[in-house]
Amino acid sequence: MIGVAVGTMALVVVLSVFNGLQGLVRSVYSSFDPEIKVEAKLGKSFVMTDEIRAGVEGISEIKAYTEVIEDNALITYRDQQVVARIKGVDNTYLELNRLDTFLLRGEARLAGDAVDYAILGSGVAYELSLMLDSDHYGMQMIYPRKIRPGAPISRNSVKRKSIVPAGIFSIEQEYNENYVFVPLSFAEDLMNYGDKRTAIEVFVKDRNDLSSVKDKLATALGEDFVVLDSDEQHSGLLKAIKIEKFFVFVTLSFITAIAAFNVFFTLSMLAIEKKKDISVLYAMGATSKLIRQIFLKEGAIIAFTGCAVGLVLGLGLALIQQEYELIGMGMQSAIVMAYPVELKATDFLLVGTSISLITILTSYRPALIASRVNITEHLG
Repeated sequence: MIGVAVGTMALVVVLSVFNGLQGLVRSVYSSFDPEIKVEAKLGKSFVMTDEIRAGVEGISEIKAYTEVIEDNALITYRDQQVVARIKGVDNTYLELNRLDTFLLRGEARLAGDAVDYAILGSGVAYELSLMLDSDHYGMQMIYPRKIRPGAPISRNSVKRKSIVPAGIFSIEQEYNENYVFVPLSFAEDLMNYGDKRTAIEVFVKDRNDLSSVKDKLATALGEDFVVLDSDEQHSGLLKAIKIEKFFVFVTLSFITAIAAFNVFFTLSMLAIEKKKDISVLYAMGATSKLIRQIFLKEGAIIAFTGCAVGLVLGLGLALIQQEYELIGMGMQSAIVMAYPVELKATDFLLVGTSISLITILTSYRPALIASRVNITEHLG
């Protein structure tokens, strides 16, 4: 029973941690990403027409949207240079995205007094050795022009634009080391996009309407566009966590099955030791079915008791970790210092059912052995 309880407890705790990791990923990305993102089905950009704007603006559940131009560019500052992901947005993005809550230094602004400003990820700023308060050094962004094949490469093959760094943010490593926010008009001019956009980022009034808004956008914009909700924008990462959770569940279930063999051996030894008592029961009128049921019920008692104890212990450990954060991630650069935990009733139901079935099934063979006792051999 102890082995069943420990295995059940381990499954509950591990699955709860994976749930916590999924929730952590969603919370981190939700602070940066839009609730709905519209992209071209083919190619990396599309022409932003009045019909597309009307289609988006015609959905009443949408609170606001922002047009986005996003591409890689080279950034130079003093003697340093780095390739970063330039994301051109308008002020609507800053108003709705809460980027200012993640600022390390400076301020969250993109334009003012006819000057363009940039907000850099902390990793990009570190690579550039950026000094926000210095007016002596300018920051330039360089993007290749479209040139015809075979044309010689020259200084005119790239476009350069100067911009003033306004702030440094820190959200998550991927964003910190790659992203730089600039005004939409600045990105449009630098990359010569004209009316083209790489995405439309949509924010809804009520998150309960997310699925409905997604369907309406897909209908309004047609088959040339892909409409992604927050989970679909990071489907690869979330799917990897789910797959890992599944394989951990299978692995720990096998380990628990091995522990359940203790029940098998215990009941088998009991069937051998109690052959005389079983013969007495047969002599008193017991049937083979009754003997099997006795041993199966004993296995069920062990299974349900061990499973119940394990579920309670697992719940207790998960709640303690959730409340007091006793077990840390062991990394200084981690987003959270302790392993996140999220309890789900479906996990308890799945674990309880699977462990109980495994334990009861291991009781079947000893019950079969007990039901085949030879009466004459043990009562002679």
